[in-house]
Amino acid sequence: MNNFKQLSVIFFLILSSVTISCGDKKKDAAPPAGAQMQQQVITADALIVSTRALSADIEIPGTILAGETTEIHPEISGRVVQLNVREGTFVSKGALLAKLYDGDLQAQLRKLDVQLKIAEQTEKRQAELIKIQGISQQEYDLSLLQVSNLKADIDIIREAVRKTEIRAPFSGKLGLRNISDGAYVTPAIIVTTISQVSQLKIQFNVPEKYGSQLRTGQSINFTVDGSDKTYTANIIAAEVKMDENTRSLAIRGIVKNGDASLIPGVFAKVKIVLGQNENAIMVPTIVVQPLGRKKLVYLYKGGKSIPADITTGIRDSSSVQVLTGLSVGDTVITTGLLFLRPGADIKLKKVQ
Repeated sequence: MNNFKQLSVIFFLILSSVTISCGDKKKDAAPPAGAQMQQQVITADALIVSTRALSADIEIPGTILAGETTEIHPEISGRVVQLNVREGTFVSKGALLAKLYDGDLQAQLRKLDVQLKIAEQTEKRQAELIKIQGISQQEYDLSLLQVSNLKADIDIIREAVRKTEIRAPFSGKLGLRNISDGAYVTPAIIVTTISQVSQLKIQFNVPEKYGSQLRTGQSINFTVDGSDKTYTANIIAAEVKMDENTRSLAIRGIVKNGDASLIPGVFAKVKIVLGQNENAIMVPTIVVQPLGRKKLVYLYKGGKSIPADITTGIRDSSSVQVLTGLSVGDTVITTGLLFLRPGADIKLKKVQ
């Protein structure tokens, strides 16, 4: 019985040593996982960096404006006795558009004219008398003051008469008439509107980031619905501050080649060329990888992938401009980007 136990122990020890030995051989035979990855060669496509022409355009909505436009209001209240507003016609600056009743003012003016003539005759007689000391200086001064007061009263009445005349403030095209002959009007009533359509303007808002890139005199193009023509305008001014709600800047320009298709208030599509570069370096957007606040691409050099920090500029639908970090002739890896690591072995399959 004791011999059987001793044989069992010996057999167990021999079996354990064989198992441990086999395990060591398997460990020695299997290389580390990291070693396998380091030895793996990544197959990828690449692009040789070159330059091409780049034009940065933006398209934004705008509105056509009259060169000048205003509402015509009477300065005083009164009854219309003459109305010369012919809708849609052109009038010259100063043309009489409407006349309010001024009969009472004209009567006061005639009365003051008679009083002024009498006062002037009295002043002349007293001027002769004072030369021979027939009256005192005070009496003469009072008659002279009377003449001055009457002239001032006449000026006041004439100004009141002038306010009964509604005239065109500048040359332009009249809008629709809102009153009729005989109507009683007040300063709150709009008689009509007048617009200077011989010279049109265009106004639009540009996003905040483009505001600093526009300058006075810069040319822009725009189109309007219902016309295939492309119009041109020159920027004349910008608002003094950014709109806090929309984060945009209001820009206004003068239209250079307007025609009958352009009516104040019409919607326009404005196209602005922000800049042109004949030697811009462009790469596919997909090859640019963000890394914190930096951006990088992988270059192919000596069979290895080498990261390069870049700064980017203008984008289009599929490409992005590289401002710094790349040179003409560099080879940028364009596929297999998820597997790229600095110093990885690369085998190029296709080079554009």
